Parts: sequence; structure tokens; C-alpha cells
Amino acid sequence: MHKEIYYRIALNKTEGLGKSTIKQILTAAGSAQNVFEYPESWRMKLQNRKRCAMDIHLTDKIKSLVDRELWLMEKHHVHFCHYLDLQYPQRLKRCIDAPVSFYYKGPGEFNSARMLAVVGTRNATSYGVKSLTKILNELKENNIVTVSGLAYGIDTVAHEESLNLGITTIAVLGNGLHTIYPSSNKQLSDRILENGGSLVSEFDFDTGPDRMNFPARNRIIAGMADAVLVAESGTKGGSIITAHIANSYNRDIFAIPGTIFDEMHAGCHDLIRKNIAGMVTCGKDLLEMMNWDSAPKSVQRQLFPDLTEDEDHIYQFLLHGKKNIDEISEHCAQFSPSKLAGLLLTMELKGVIFALPGKSYSIEL
Repeated sequence: MHKEIYYRIALNKTEGLGKSTIKQILTAAGSAQNVFEYPESWRMKLQNRKRCAMDIHLTDKIKSLVDRELWLMEKHHVHFCHYLDLQYPQRLKRCIDAPVSFYYKGPGEFNSARMLAVVGTRNATSYGVKSLTKILNELKENNIVTVSGLAYGIDTVAHEESLNLGITTIAVLGNGLHTIYPSSNKQLSDRILENGGSLVSEFDFDTGPDRMNFPARNRIIAGMADAVLVAESGTKGGSIITAHIANSYNRDIFAIPGTIFDEMHAGCHDLIRKNIAGMVTCGKDLLEMMNWDSAPKSVQRQLFPDLTEDEDHIYQFLLHGKKNIDEISEHCAQFSPSKLAGLLLTMELKGVIFALPGKSYSIEL
């Protein structure tokens, strides 16, 4: 697998290849290693697509870049997640502009059953802080994972209060993992890791916090979650952009209302007025609208006559008890990683199986 990671990073370092092109090539080749070592295996399939039929070589420059990236990853305990991996966030994978890969620190639990993105202004008011704290407190018993951007203001409150309440939280950065931005949140980022959360970045390790990176960061926040909660915002800014991105992904959007005398709440009111966001004033509102107000019930096999043969093969294996992803992969060796990930996601959406901590699955929650 180490060799495959090497080639995956090398493909990312190849100039002139966009996300869409890389995905097309990987789909045709089956692996990054095949892209470089067996070029004819995929060029023939893409011969009518000029950009995809280009020569791709492992040059000395690319080797140097990959060697450095791997060295930094090992030195700083950074992991690499690729869209062919079962661990890749399956919600994000369904987004057309999902990153081919990203780096992360922490356990990398990206496919929990209930994922809530929380965004808002960097200039949070006491009202915004109190409102968000109240709602998170009312959600704490519902196995929700929060996702935010580690920025000043609402993002910081979302991560801090999640940690205070025992809620796992994930921070998506607009820079490489070498730097925590803002620097005042370094201790917060350490707490996230210490409490089972993760730090995520699609940027190379030493990429700085350039303002152009943050819209890209926002799409990952939106794509990783089932829903986005806009806690407090004016009519412009990153949180409103994130809400519109999430809406384009068909995610549920929620907004906390505020006073009509403060422009800092105008963005939330605008989202509600345009029927982009549902209004929430308490955790119960969000739980009911997301149908998260009750724990999923265990299922009976006869309730799912529409299981395909492949799905049933996985289901029969899980009848013996909870299995982690490595055990499932070994049992289902006939499936490619991407196909197995798709099967598991489909079965989860059907309510047949449940994703559990530790990259495990079960037919009962």
C-alpha cells in the first residue's frame, strides 16, 4: 500500500492534471500505480479524450516532491486519504468537485452516522455564542460529529463547545497541516486531536493560509456533513458561501434567527426568507427536521428483500457481529475498494447497516 500512496501523491504532483482528469484516469487504470507502470492499460480506454491520453511520467522533479512529502508526513504523523480509500468521506465523495485526496491528523473518522457542519461569522456576538452553545448542548446526547473551519469566532466556539460537551469535532483547514491558523487556536487544535477528533487539509504540508484557499476549504466542510448550521452571519462572508455550496450539494441548511436591529444576523434571516435554510431555535428543531430525534432501530433481514446479491454477501457476514473495515475487505476480496465503499454506503443509506466508531460496521446500532 505504501507504493500505491507514493504513486497517488506523484499523480497529484503532475502538472496539467485537474481533479476531474485524475479521477477519469484512475477509474480507467484501477490504481495510481497502474497509471505510471502500465500506461497502455488506461490510455486505450481514454483514447478519445485528448487530455487524458497524455503521457504521464515519474520525473526526477516529481520524485523529489513526493519523497519530501512522505518524509514530512512521517515526521509529523500526518496521514493521507485518497478518494479510492474506504475511509474517504462518502458524503464528500458524491460531490462533483470533491478533492482527489487530502491530508489529516487524528483517527480520521469521516463517515459517522450524523455529521453537522457549523459555520458563522468571525466576529461572533455574545448572542451568537450563547445561541450556538445552547443548541450544541441540546444535541450532545445524539451521537453527532461537528465539522467546522477552526477560524476565529463561530468556528472556534463550535469546536470548543463540542469538546466541552464530549462531541467529536473535525477541523478543516485552509492551509497545510504545518501551520495552525489562527495561531491562537493551536491549543484548540491539540485538544481536538487529544479528544478523538481530526484536522483535515487538502493542501500540501507547508502551504500557508492564503485567502484563496478558504473557499476550497468551505466546500469540504459542506461536503463532509449531512447538514450545515449557520449560527450567525451577515449577508456576505464565508459562512454564507458555505451555505450556498451546501445547498448545491443538496444538503440541509439551518440558520439561527437573531434581532432585526443587528446586521450580523441579516445573513441568517436572508437564508430563512429565501427558503434556503430552515429556522432553528433549539436542538430539538434540528433533530426533528433531520429525523435524528430517535435512535435508529435495529433491523430485521426480512425487511430488506431488495438487497442485491453483493449487498447480501456483506449482510450475511455482518450477521456474525460487528466487523471492522479490514475484516470486511478481507471477506469481500472480490470487490475493489471503491466498489466495496459504494456498497457499504448504499446499505447504510437503506438503513440495513450502521457505521460505528473504529471504522466498523454492524447490522445493529
